[in-house]
Amino acid sequence: MRLFFVFLFTLSLSAAAADKPNIVVFLVDDMGLMDTSVPFLTDPEGNPETHPLNEFYGTPNMERLAAIGTRFSQFYAMSVCSPTRASIMSGQTSARHTTTQFIKPESKNTGEFGPAGWKWQGFTEGDITLPKLLSDAGYRTIHAGKAHFGPNDSYAADPLNLGFDVNIGGCAFGQPGSYLGTDHFGWAKKGREKRAVPGLEKYHGEAIFLTEALTLEMNEAISTSVKEEKPFFAYLSHYAVHSPFQSDARFADHYADEKKKSLANFATMIEGVDKSLGDILDHLDELGIAENTLVLFLGDNGTDAPLGGTHEISCSAPLRGKKGTHYEGGMRVPFIAAWAKPDPDNAFQKERPIPAGVINSTDIGAVYDIFSTLLDLAGSHCGNHIVDGINLSPLFSEASGSTADREFLMHFPHSHRSAYFTAFRQGHWKLIYHYDKPSGPNHDKVELFHLIQDRDESHNLASSRPKKLKEMMQAMNVALEEADAQYPTTGEGGASEKPTL
Repeated sequence: MRLFFVFLFTLSLSAAAADKPNIVVFLVDDMGLMDTSVPFLTDPEGNPETHPLNEFYGTPNMERLAAIGTRFSQFYAMSVCSPTRASIMSGQTSARHTTTQFIKPESKNTGEFGPAGWKWQGFTEGDITLPKLLSDAGYRTIHAGKAHFGPNDSYAADPLNLGFDVNIGGCAFGQPGSYLGTDHFGWAKKGREKRAVPGLEKYHGEAIFLTEALTLEMNEAISTSVKEEKPFFAYLSHYAVHSPFQSDARFADHYADEKKKSLANFATMIEGVDKSLGDILDHLDELGIAENTLVLFLGDNGTDAPLGGTHEISCSAPLRGKKGTHYEGGMRVPFIAAWAKPDPDNAFQKERPIPAGVINSTDIGAVYDIFSTLLDLAGSHCGNHIVDGINLSPLFSEASGSTADREFLMHFPHSHRSAYFTAFRQGHWKLIYHYDKPSGPNHDKVELFHLIQDRDESHNLASSRPKKLKEMMQAMNVALEEADAQYPTTGEGGASEKPTL
């Protein structure tokens, strides 16, 4: 009788696991749209365009994933890391969740004129998060790699508090002291280690790169989920390719002729995360679950490749700018959605088909869409929690152009490479508004671009299109007010400075 009960219990677990697809979110730090051999940009007819940077980097496993899935030409993130990560977890734009700056582990990183009330401590107890909701829906939730959800000793510093069942290497800081196992993945000085990635002590002293160690640990955690017959949400958030730029020795010979060492090192790190993607896909196939697993690949902000000036057309060419800027090179990131192994007879894939080798060049996606997309996949919901994202699943199967007039809001009331600004896209138009602050580069107060006619943002139309400028300003202000955004201060008693012409 007891054996029969165990048999029925095992069957029920298998049925429960089969009811929901597995999910892998593969997030790369500081990987911009052009840091890959996969072409994401298209010509006016929607055909892929290959540019010199695509020929410089080698990412065969991204090519493999793109060949079996759909990629977006116009997918947006916040231009620095913590705001993007909070958007993925909450489904909200940074203006709404108010983690508007990257979080320093040790201190509040507001800037001279930043709003005092921005959510620098990250998520707090009771906040709605994606892993909590997926855990409630029956998923085993796994975090591996960079967290950067809150400062030292805060509630959000530990991913387990956000709803993850497993945490591998996630903590308050956003970059490791070292990527080398021989350095214990940290800065070694006077017998102490600073910013050493936690929980990976078994690799200390080994000649192993951090990217590989995290991949091995994630694959082991996925295997455990399969043994337990539970669907899983695997959030693999690599520290790479964030600085320090250290050579991943496995790929160093591919860039032996590159004279700039930091760029060669950066390129090896790109290949390292690409190898990680291939290892994850292979492992899913070996476990016999690839057909039931959705993979979403993306970057968290624009590139930080050590190539050219911050606001130039260089490291993101033909796009302008890089990480931390309000230009497309700082905000547009790679995004690929695919079933890990296409199978037209698979029930999950029939319900949410993803055609092979498609570039969606007409629709606009954003990092806060991940939240809604995955909740719909899991058959879950977020109650009264306000979201800014949409379910992208219908756009995976067919580029409808239905979001062609969609808005994207990037609000940054702090000082950084591009300082004290709001960037607002509506359809093909993009507005950049600069608050009256002395820091940051010397830009015009307002910049207005038509991104189809001027992809590299070289022609400011603010003065020649006053009617369109006024229309965009009004729409931006409505979006900011609706999100209850926090603004830079005037420096006079802490009063807020709202956008005005």
